Amino acid sequence: MTKPVTVAVTGAAGQICYNLLFRLASGETFGDRPVHLKLLDLPIPAVQKAAEGVAMELMDCGYKTLSGVTVTGDPNEAFDGINWALLVGAKPRGPGMLRKDLMLENGPIFTTQGNAIARGADDVRVLVVGNPCNTNALIAASNCAGVPNDRFTAMTRLDQNRAVAQLAMKAGVTNADISHVTIWGNHSATQYPDFENARIGGKPAAEVIGDLNWLQNDFIKTVQQRGKAIINARGKSSAASAANAAIDHVKSFENATAPGDWFSAAVVSDGSYGVPEGLICSFPVTSDGKGGFEIVQGLEMSDWAQGKLAATIAELQQEQTVVSHLLG
Repeated sequence: MTKPVTVAVTGAAGQICYNLLFRLASGETFGDRPVHLKLLDLPIPAVQKAAEGVAMELMDCGYKTLSGVTVTGDPNEAFDGINWALLVGAKPRGPGMLRKDLMLENGPIFTTQGNAIARGADDVRVLVVGNPCNTNALIAASNCAGVPNDRFTAMTRLDQNRAVAQLAMKAGVTNADISHVTIWGNHSATQYPDFENARIGGKPAAEVIGDLNWLQNDFIKTVQQRGKAIINARGKSSAASAANAAIDHVKSFENATAPGDWFSAAVVSDGSYGVPEGLICSFPVTSDGKGGFEIVQGLEMSDWAQGKLAATIAELQQEQTVVSHLLG
């Protein structure tokens, strides 16, 4: 019998996870391999009860690939023996709260989770979704002794998917016609959605669209501020699209990337493109489908694009300074 893929998911009673967990269990993400889900949320009776209700629904789906569900409020139990950790749960940014304040509120959560992953998992990949995800991933990795920091990633796939959709709509084509879209830097309003290396129907995106002003302004601002626009429109943050991006991220690491293609993910920098080593920064990435990945090398960037990259790197460095006392 095939050994189950054991996946811990935090914030299990939340709205992102309600859109995520069923797709992890169904076979969509890991194929026909059995999946054991560990649902972690706050050790508060009402929250645990809600997570147990989600577990009941998962079981009621009758998925052939779901081998078990564990509900817990204990990180040590949740992360014991896992293969993937999807760190979704985090305190949301409240009215008037500065990004710095959010980092200081959420930092201890990821310190605790990093320590627990170190104790319980010796072969694990970690995806941080909870914001600010790049810096939260840096905190978790820094507090996870014995687990290589290249096992920690943060999610910029949602930004990539948003960029794909915007390019497709502007060009009057389908999303399937868009390729080689890269998100550089931080999952924040400083991120740089790279249109210079993107392709539409195999041709340079800038050539197909023919409107540099739109690309340098409206396109980038729309992608950077899409999360805020969704909150303004529906009164809630992105849930289904965030869950979908998490699934895309996991599948991209679980499967070998097609030759010549790449995807966006925030990974630990090795110094590529002048990004300081050790920062969790979004790059174009390829996966070998066996747990290894590489940052795509040699992409050309104009002076203008390099300025955008420099700005988002500067923000990541500022965030690193803010949480320096939490870095083990």
